[in-house]
Amino acid sequence: MARSKDATSFGSLEEARKVFNKFDKNGDGKISADELKDIISALSSKTSPEEVERVMQEIDKDGDGYIDFDEFVEFHMGGASSSGDGSKELKDAFDLFDVDKNGLISVQELHSVLRKLGEKCSLNDCNKMIKQVDADGDGHVNFEEFKKMMTRA
Repeated sequence: MARSKDATSFGSLEEARKVFNKFDKNGDGKISADELKDIISALSSKTSPEEVERVMQEIDKDGDGYIDFDEFVEFHMGGASSSGDGSKELKDAFDLFDVDKNGLISVQELHSVLRKLGEKCSLNDCNKMIKQVDADGDGHVNFEEFKKMMTRA
């Protein structure tokens, strides 16, 4: 896999590494099923063991029971951008941020979810993030804007 500075939907590999490290709680360079479950549970109270297993199987390409950094990046580049089964994962990700289920991600929703993930960002930081993605200028991110952000290579 090529490792250019802007090779992922995160904007850079450095940003991807930061997100990966948030998931990799014990710092062993791999995301275990338990670590994945903790993140999914923090974002959504309705997490079944079957769902965690499904997500793990989707991302863990080599089948070793862990998600390494390359698999993590590949999932965001290839998995999210492919048509078909990638669309469901994108919609699921969008739905995690769309707390009030109105079809839009607001600054407040982004801030709330990021705080649950342990990110220390201000409302102003979240506002800047929204503005970078908000193509129609309505102050929110809709699914199409989210999809474009997540699938650009």
